This record gives sequence, structure tokens and C-alpha cells, in this order.
Amino acid sequence: MSNIMVTGAGGFIGHHLVKRLKAEGHFVRGIDIKYPEFEKTAADEFWLKDLRWDYNAIHAFNGEPFCVREFDEVYQLAADMGGIGYITKYLADIARNNILINVNMLEAARRFGVKHYLYTSSACVYNQDKQRDANVVPLREEDAYPALPERGYGWEKLFAEQMCEYYQHDYNLDIRMVRFHNVYGPLGTYDGGKEKSPAAICRKVALARDGGEIEVWGDGLATRSYMYIDDCVEGLRRLMNSGYQKPLNLGTDELVTVDGLVDIISGVAGKTLTKRHDLTKPQGVRGRNSDNNLLRQILGWEPKTLLADGLRPTYEWIKDQVCPKL
Repeated sequence: MSNIMVTGAGGFIGHHLVKRLKAEGHFVRGIDIKYPEFEKTAADEFWLKDLRWDYNAIHAFNGEPFCVREFDEVYQLAADMGGIGYITKYLADIARNNILINVNMLEAARRFGVKHYLYTSSACVYNQDKQRDANVVPLREEDAYPALPERGYGWEKLFAEQMCEYYQHDYNLDIRMVRFHNVYGPLGTYDGGKEKSPAAICRKVALARDGGEIEVWGDGLATRSYMYIDDCVEGLRRLMNSGYQKPLNLGTDELVTVDGLVDIISGVAGKTLTKRHDLTKPQGVRGRNSDNNLLRQILGWEPKTLLADGLRPTYEWIKDQVCPKL
């Protein structure tokens, strides 16, 4: 059994990761500024801490009497983040908040002798010049340079990757770095402005009457790949155990247009819907897909859940939230 800390444990991915770690029999301390929204945490300890303050990052390790532990692993998932509407609107806030969180946690991990530290980055770090075609060539890890990431969120993620490399170089902190490609699944945010496109579309489809209309941001032709939450958690565990210390993609290479995503979810719901495209809304880069060659080489594995299969439980869960049974 290992002692493991999960920051961002009140969020979507962090909450699922905590459940997996507890199922494996580990001691887990969760850290976040909020409790999980939809389900009670499985963590042994859950502490409310705002990691933008350096003393809270220190207190995440030793802030409670009789609760000081040496941690074998830290998963740094804490972040100010959301969907495309959110991350394109709040550039300064997101960059500032996340830089503070990541620098504070790296320094605290160094001070307390953490054995293995995993930082969760994003596909938003990739050079935007390589994402201007919907028929995008899958992005390899080296395509982050020369640097031209998305403003705000992408730049701070890339900076944090560099900080991880510096702490590895200067202090021999054993680092893992993962670049997520659009994670979705049950128990994720589905409204309020921070939801990602699969959850937003599931909500809109659930609320629409059969034969009706839903709004789609952009022209619907932009492309993405999406990874189911169970595959995400599996990949995190495999990466932590791999010993690999450089950035690694974690996603699927099943490319789909936004309109195609709407069609799949409508099919899951058994509805025929008309799309109304709103070209005034942000839609991000034109195309983004994950190159999984290095992932397969390093982990001997890649995400297996097909989009249509993962969207079924996701849609059903969101439908139950927005259209509760009477």
C-alpha cells in the first residue's frame, strides 16, 4: 500500500482517480478548494486548501496535527480550467491561478521528499500552426515546439511542464507529465460555463424534444478526439508506474467533427435533431488529434473505449441530472 496525494480531488478526473486508488488499497489524501459535486469522496482524508497560496501547499503535507505523512506519489490535477468558452475568456485569471498552484506544489513536493510526482498538462500546449486543418495530422509530443500554444491556459501548461523539468534537473524530483486530450464521462461538469463539449452537447440533447433544434458552437466542422474517463484513469496509473519522465499524450486517435459528436449523442438518445450553428461562439483550433505511437511504446497500451460506447453512460448520467425521473 502506498501513501498517495491527489490534488484537484474534488474535480472530475481527480474524483475518479481517488476511487481507483482506494479500490487498489492505497491511502489517499485528497486536496481541493471544493468537495466533489455529485458524489461523496472515497479519500481517507479530504482537506480543503487553496493551493494558490504557498502555505496551503505546504499544509497539504503537514497542515493537520497527527496527519504528517511521507507520500510515495502525488498526482497534481488541481487547476482553474473549463471548456472553450471559459478558457478563452479568462486568460489572466487562469494563467495566474495555475502558475501559482503548480509552482507551489512543485516546491512543496521537493521540500517533503515526494518520491514520484505526476503533473497533468494538456493538448492545449501544442503549436496552433499544426492545428489549422480539420484533417489534422495527429500531434506528436515534439510538436509542442517551436512554441505557439493556446493563449492563457496553453501557455501556463507549457510553462509548468518546463518547471517540472527544472525541478527534475536541479532537485532530482521524479517527474511524470501527461498531456490530456479531451476527457469526458459521468460525474463531470455539464453546465454553468465550465463544461466541455461532450457534456454540453449531452445536456442540450437531453433537454431537446425529438425533432427539435439545438445550438452548436461554430460551424460544426472542427475536429477533436475524446477519451473516456476510465481510460484516462488507467493511463494515469500506468504512467505513474512507468518511470517515463517526459511529456506523453494520453488520448484516443478517433477523430470526429463537432457535428459528428452531436450525431452520435443524438443517436444514443434516440432523437432526430436539427443543428443551429452559432458562428459568434468560440470553437478553438480547427483540428486536434492525438498521436499515440509514443504512448503505445512507453506503456504498451492505449485507450480502448470507442466514443459511441463511452457516450452512452455519459449521456444517461447527464440526462438523469437535467431530466430527473418523477
